[in-house]
Amino acid sequence: MIVREACVGNFLEAKNAVAFGAQRIELCENLCEGGTTPSYGTVKKVLEEIKILTLVMIRPRGGNFCYSSTEIEIMIEDIRLFKKLGVKGVVLGVLTPNNKIDYPLLKKLLKETRGMDVTFHKAIDEVKDLIDEVESLAQLGIKRILSSGGQKTALDGMDTLNKMIKISNDKIKIVVAGGVTLKNLEEVMLKIPSTEFHGKKIVGSLF
Repeated sequence: MIVREACVGNFLEAKNAVAFGAQRIELCENLCEGGTTPSYGTVKKVLEEIKILTLVMIRPRGGNFCYSSTEIEIMIEDIRLFKKLGVKGVVLGVLTPNNKIDYPLLKKLLKETRGMDVTFHKAIDEVKDLIDEVESLAQLGIKRILSSGGQKTALDGMDTLNKMIKISNDKIKIVVAGGVTLKNLEEVMLKIPSTEFHGKKIVGSLF
């Protein structure tokens, strides 16, 4: 089964994506900054009215993925709040100042997400040897990696993505992202044989 995950920035976009056939939602705010944590009210309303799996972004700000101690506290509180609300999955990513995955911090966050699906988001595209991280993330129990293969678009990064898919060996899902739209989805699927694809325009729109 092919999963089309729609990246949306508010409640109306989420409803629209479902109406046009999205199988999963990534719910954010501030998409112009790459997505940040949505408000409690937005998440609550989406859970009440949308019945497909909704993954909530945990990211306190745009910019890099190296966070201060205060920002980490904010991330933990948001995870706890959304878990109580009934959120089934979150999307997060943390790096060190030299753009390596911050595994000590990641493990700390994963203690809070127990019982939830976790996607490691496109922060991984900032990592130099991202192919080497697939096995390590799978061993931590992370369910998905969202990536464009370290490039601006999935088609540009298809060689790396295909290597990641091969290494994943169904232990972790590689969600193909980066310029994936309804118009080019067929081409992307042909060149990158994943089963999960992500984009802001991956389904049709009323807007």
